[in-house]
Amino acid sequence: MKFNSALITTFAVAGIIIGVAGNLSSIQPAVAQRISTGEVWQQVYQQLPDFPKENQYINKETGKVADTNTLAGRLIRYHVYVKERAPNYRLDWKLTLADYLNANEIIYENTYPGNDTLRQNPIDGDRTAISRLTRTQRNALVQVLTNLFNPTPTTRTNIRQTPQTGGADLLK
Repeated sequence: MKFNSALITTFAVAGIIIGVAGNLSSIQPAVAQRISTGEVWQQVYQQLPDFPKENQYINKETGKVADTNTLAGRLIRYHVYVKERAPNYRLDWKLTLADYLNANEIIYENTYPGNDTLRQNPIDGDRTAISRLTRTQRNALVQVLTNLFNPTPTTRTNIRQTPQTGGADLLK
């Protein structure tokens, strides 16, 4: 029996297109869109209570201390919105910390979070605070941020996996 090669090619291409279309429908939205960056900074301080707040800056409009404008919040906004780095990868967070330590990319004062809402640009104080962290503290910060942006699925902890014998008999 002979097959028409053009017909086979058409079916193969159609199968690939259908497969790609099916995969596209299962792509998840960006993690930053699923998790509010405005809420994550609070969780950082819950998990790392000694992390510097650097929230003593004055709001331009109200003239009052902007106590919710914290280093953690600015760090997250810089990472996600200014640098547009993925919030769910440790390496990306390490690159951001390297920016603060003047070891990677330049942080421009005019685009730094808080520059437009605070009387004084917090970049210098934030850099100083990050530079005072030990390597262990920076690693803990990276781990906390990565964990917060990578919610783990519920695991089945009450089911104990034990090896079974006679598996081939089940196929009969």
